[in-house]
Amino acid sequence: MKCSNKFRIQSSMLKIYYLCKQKNEEYRAKIMNKLTIIKVGGKIVEEEDSLKALLIDFSKIEGRKLLVHGGGRSATKIAAQLGIESQMVNGRRITDAETLKVVTMVYAGLVNKTIVAKLQALDINALGLTGADLNLIQSEIRPVKEVDYGFVGDVKSVDAGIISDLIEKGVVPVLAPLTHDKKGNMLNTNADTIAGETAKALAPHFDVSLVYCFEKKGVLRDENDENSVIAEITPEIFADYVAQGVIQGGMIPKLENAFDALNAGVKEVIITQASEIGKSGGTRVILK
Repeated sequence: MKCSNKFRIQSSMLKIYYLCKQKNEEYRAKIMNKLTIIKVGGKIVEEEDSLKALLIDFSKIEGRKLLVHGGGRSATKIAAQLGIESQMVNGRRITDAETLKVVTMVYAGLVNKTIVAKLQALDINALGLTGADLNLIQSEIRPVKEVDYGFVGDVKSVDAGIISDLIEKGVVPVLAPLTHDKKGNMLNTNADTIAGETAKALAPHFDVSLVYCFEKKGVLRDENDENSVIAEITPEIFADYVAQGVIQGGMIPKLENAFDALNAGVKEVIITQASEIGKSGGTRVILK
């Protein structure tokens, strides 16, 4: 009887062991297939303290990750120091030949390599890239319509194969907002667009979560009330708020990029404050 009881106990313990092992393996597989793409810009990447806090939070994200950054304020500041006037139309930079030199230096050099160095200090194996490196992201010069934006690129293709190979090898890509046209020209390219197009390209390879981080807590009903965060936005809610003037300016293309990403297979899109990475705050963009 005692032997029989002992056998049953051992058998039960083995079942528990293998069940726990299976659950751990399933959890690990789920985490390893998850890819979080963080897009960050504005003063968050320009100020030492906010950048440090962001990168610490970024380093703690479980699973695979990728960072897309801006850096427009730094480009404007350095252009001024060089005597180059920055021209903006509806919040978008006119990129002539001289300005292109500045944004290439600032985005691909100063901002990108500063972020990479700080991530390496946090034991994150980061690799700084532009769209020209490894032919990752090709664009075409934006056609002249009402405004000639100069050397500004509209994304045509993203090489998901190369990026996914890097990620599978444990590399954390850090993408600067620059692409190329395969004709020898670098092109200034919107960081939100790069994040969205990269997320769409990688959706067949990973369970992709796309997170747009900025200074606000999320998409706000009242821009003067920091706590008026809209918890969820569907295409119908988006259309209503745009018609009412609640959602306007740069938030419109950001949300359009978000819906495009979801329609292309991205699992979730969140717009939130940088300090809320990995938490439950912000605005969740959903299709229905």
